[in-house]
Amino acid sequence: MAHEVFDHPNRLTKPLKRIGERGEGKWQEISWPQAMDEIAEKLKAVIHQYGPEGLAVSSGPWNSSTESGMTRRLMNLLGAPNYISPVALCLGNTAAINRLTYGWMPLPDFENTQCVVIMGHNPHNQSWVWEYIRLRLAEKRGAKLICFDPRVSHTAERADIHLTLNPGTDGALCMGWLSVIIEEELYDKSFVKNWTVGFDALKQRLRNDFTLDKVSRITGVPEHQIAESARMYANASSAIIPWSPITDQHVSSTSAIRAISILRAITGNLDAPGGEMLMGMNPNIVTESQIELNDILTDEQKKKQLGYDKHPAFTFKAADLLSEHSERVFGIKYPNIVKGTNMAVPSPTFRAMAYGDPYPVKAFISIANNALMGYGNQTLIKKAMMNQDLNVSFELFMTPTANLCDYVLPGDTWLERPNLMDSYEWATMLQSSHQLYEPPGECKNVYYFLKQLADRMGLEKHFPWQTITDLFDYRLQPLGLSFNEFRDSYKMLIAEYKHYNYKKTGFATPSGKVELYSSVLEELGCDPLPYYRNVPEPCEEYPLKFFVGIREPQFFQSSQRHTKALRKGNKVPRTFINAADAEKYGLTNGEWATIESVAGKIHMLVLIRDDIPPGLIRVPHGWWLPEEKDLGAFEHNDGIIVPDTDEYLDREQGIPHLKGVPCKIYPRTESREYIGMAGLS
Repeated sequence: MAHEVFDHPNRLTKPLKRIGERGEGKWQEISWPQAMDEIAEKLKAVIHQYGPEGLAVSSGPWNSSTESGMTRRLMNLLGAPNYISPVALCLGNTAAINRLTYGWMPLPDFENTQCVVIMGHNPHNQSWVWEYIRLRLAEKRGAKLICFDPRVSHTAERADIHLTLNPGTDGALCMGWLSVIIEEELYDKSFVKNWTVGFDALKQRLRNDFTLDKVSRITGVPEHQIAESARMYANASSAIIPWSPITDQHVSSTSAIRAISILRAITGNLDAPGGEMLMGMNPNIVTESQIELNDILTDEQKKKQLGYDKHPAFTFKAADLLSEHSERVFGIKYPNIVKGTNMAVPSPTFRAMAYGDPYPVKAFISIANNALMGYGNQTLIKKAMMNQDLNVSFELFMTPTANLCDYVLPGDTWLERPNLMDSYEWATMLQSSHQLYEPPGECKNVYYFLKQLADRMGLEKHFPWQTITDLFDYRLQPLGLSFNEFRDSYKMLIAEYKHYNYKKTGFATPSGKVELYSSVLEELGCDPLPYYRNVPEPCEEYPLKFFVGIREPQFFQSSQRHTKALRKGNKVPRTFINAADAEKYGLTNGEWATIESVAGKIHMLVLIRDDIPPGLIRVPHGWWLPEEKDLGAFEHNDGIIVPDTDEYLDREQGIPHLKGVPCKIYPRTESREYIGMAGLS
């Protein structure tokens, strides 16, 4: 569908300057030089008045192949620590938390494993395709499949064991597994003895807080199923727990991710064949982490990073405690795996933008992401953007975020530029692709935008590459090839990988071992052992729970709602609900309903489905209606009803809970006239 998605009459093709009120949708076409001159002038004024910390940037990870670490490079040279990304809620934060246990983010070895654990995840042939293919091949080879999921998904239907747990309790279930594995001595005793610290403390925590009876009551999974599935995982000759966004988005996210990392380690599956590979830095390329220049940001500016003290797990505060150990093992102090380390925390960043606490943030740049709809508490984000002296969006289409900006700059697509993809520094796979088409109108790649801004900010000597291809040539110097030579020689180049590297180097942690008891978390003033924390439970006012996170196959995140061919099968946002709950709350299949939480309310069409358990409703992510006058951004998106008060935030990371928030649902009382897709192509 790429042609129909990108070759669209609503595509942005010229720089736009706001001439009406923010959100009014009145624009003037201007030239790139005028846009960049004015943006740079306004940014200089903000930095002069408020310091470089007065700038915040939200950048999507999917432009990584072109951006090549240049956003952080520009910010670090300016002294601006407040970089945020949606990866704070999806994979990036997982990478940062995995580092606390063993120094890197592992990549699962699907090709050789004998057991796969899928958590709340349903990869298929239109979504998570690479993982889906590898999973199906592993199943065909005879690998066992264990699935954690409240729903009966297609993956769950195929599983050898399907654990229908309560939403948001995955971390507690993992702790139940650890209890079984340790009490029954199913762990790798040699590895635990020689390569871990904190085993006795972990064992005591499990005995005190995670008996099978208690875990069963928290999760809703019978004790015998917890034990049976734990034994299947631990007794497999090799096993993997592939990443999924489920545990990224819990009120106990840090502990859930830590519990998973500990399971991998104590069962002997870490850096082992058929287990979890710690691939490290790619020797064939100048990495994004090197390009970012994170080590030039002063300690004074690092400490101003929003969230640094209250939610430090993926900020510079944690990264600095790991830097010398990372350099010892991987040769670099600040590996920015999946762009998920050294980040500011989104919620405190938007609060500083909105209220000036602890200091004012007055310039906001959103690069290749619909930031308004990409985090929790969308109402706060709107207030934050409305309080800025400068808002800039680099985009393909007029999104709800772009509509609140002062300047909207037209970006290119992956078909319209050369690409060099380094697997987000998670793995050592290096890929490239050809530029197939010229960008329409005045669309530019993100490096062009960043270089133009850097030059105007007096940083031209730090951005010497005139084109993105020049930058790629520089990055491929270790390989001795130009970008064009690499592109024409390889579809994919994977650096040599050897198992059990830790036996030579140790792990990139302060102890050099797998830290079941995390010395970094302890120094940060956090609990050094995994724990489970309850989210507020349903009550008389909010008797149900909703979960967020499902990405629908027609769309990618919040994008592609403008494409008529994709919308035909999914025209409006739909909530899924069990038949018993629909009857109880007076809902009719195919009619509009209102979903309300402590944070706000949204409207969705009701779809009754048997695979949704009673007491739970599904809220899809990223819905807006570009064909409607207000873009539908404040009627339908999940971010409106996702709270970000302390009781709904993970303590260590400060990210919101998306898996089981109390809510209520009722028929929509006010009339709702849907205008249809006449404005779409």
